[in-house]
Amino acid sequence: MNSAEYVSDLITKLKEKGNPNQDTAWKAALACVGWPYVFGDRGSYCTPANRRARYSADHPTIKTKCKNFEGTGSCSGCKWYPKSKRVREFDCRGFTYWILKQVYEWTLVGAGATSQWNTAANWSAKGEIGTMPKDTLCCLFVKKGSKMEHTGFGLNGETVECSSGVQHFTSRNKKWTHWAVPVCVSGNVKPEPEPEPEKGTAIVTGNNLALRQGPGTEFSIRTRIPNGKTVKLENIPDGWTYVSYGGKTGFVMDKFIRKG
Repeated sequence: MNSAEYVSDLITKLKEKGNPNQDTAWKAALACVGWPYVFGDRGSYCTPANRRARYSADHPTIKTKCKNFEGTGSCSGCKWYPKSKRVREFDCRGFTYWILKQVYEWTLVGAGATSQWNTAANWSAKGEIGTMPKDTLCCLFVKKGSKMEHTGFGLNGETVECSSGVQHFTSRNKKWTHWAVPVCVSGNVKPEPEPEPEKGTAIVTGNNLALRQGPGTEFSIRTRIPNGKTVKLENIPDGWTYVSYGGKTGFVMDKFIRKG
C-alpha cells in the first residue's frame, strides 16, 4: 500500500512532467487503493485522533477497525501505517473531492453525494449511465429514490471508489446509475465558493443533522436541520455545540457544522 507521502510526490512529479491533469487524477486515484473508509473525512491522515473525531454510534466501524482507536498504543503493524508512514482516510464524496482538489486545485462543492450532484455549477455535462463518455474522467453516482447514495470515479469502463476503503474495478458495476463531468476536467465554469458563516453562526454540512436534547447521541432528537442551513452558536461544550434553530435550541455534533 502506498503512503500519503508517495501519492503527494506522484501528483507533483506527474504535473511537473506536463502530464494531462485527467491522466494525473486517474493515476493518483489508483495510487490510493487500499486506503481506509472513514465517514465524514475528506483526506485527513489516518490517525487515532482523527478517527475519534469522526466516531459516532451511527458509524461504529470507525472504531472497530482501528486497533489503536484510543491512541494509547502504537499504530505499528497496522496495514494503514505502511513502513511507518501515514495514509489518508475518506468517505466516498471526500475521495472524489480530495483527488480533484490536489490535481486541479478546484473545489467540488457539496457536503454529500446528493448535494454535489445537485450543484449545477460543479458539472459541464451529466446524464444517466448509458450515455457516459468513455474517454473522459467522470464522477459516478448511485441513485436510490431521490438521493445519490454513493459516488466515485469512472474512466474507460473502469472505476475507483471509496466504499470499503479505496477500491479499483476494471469493469464498471451495474450499481452505477449516473455520471457527471466536473468542470475542471472539461469546461471553463467554476462552482461558486462555499458560503462562509458569519461570526457567531455555523453552516450545517451534514444531511438532516440531528438537534438533540443534550450533548450526546443518547439524548433524544428535537428536530433535524437540513444541509446548508445556518444556526446560531449559543455555547461550545467539548465535541458538541449548543445552537438555536427555528425557535428551538439543542446540541449538534461539531463535525457536521462549519463555524464562523
